[in-house]
Amino acid sequence: MKAPLGTLISGEPYEIAEQLVDIINRERPRKVLAVGDTVTSTMVKHGINADVYIVDNRIMREKVKPTSIKGVNRVYVRNPSGTITSEAWKAIKEVAGAPSRTKIIVDGEEDLLVLPAVMFAPQGSLVLYGQPHRGVVLVRVTKEKKDEIGKLIRAMSQYKSRDDGDEKGIRNL
Repeated sequence: MKAPLGTLISGEPYEIAEQLVDIINRERPRKVLAVGDTVTSTMVKHGINADVYIVDNRIMREKVKPTSIKGVNRVYVRNPSGTITSEAWKAIKEVAGAPSRTKIIVDGEEDLLVLPAVMFAPQGSLVLYGQPHRGVVLVRVTKEKKDEIGKLIRAMSQYKSRDDGDEKGIRNL
């Protein structure tokens, strides 16, 4: 996941926010999903709404004050580092297509949850996530992108099944 899954938008937070506003206004995505605390706080600070926020209240593994977002439902899931639990998978699947805005709060780590976010977001949506020290990655959800992510998830599942119980990869799917 070190290589961006989409378009990297770099710059100062306000520059990234301006670019995101331009893209969202121009493309009018069906849904916007934000994965990560830095992306979420930047969006909220600059008045950019998402339909789904996925956070773990940590930035670079350091505890941070939760971003306050008014008018969202809250869902709590458990998702240890380096995994995608069935609980997180199901929650993202449910909220990605829901009409209400939702904040998923993860006990554990949200990094890999960008994968189910892309898988379950409607085509024509945008998924945004942070690329540490580089900026924000914008993933345009298309059939081709869903196929690419599906292959990655299957490869991770195979890694897990060969890994004899290690915590890496995908578990409980």
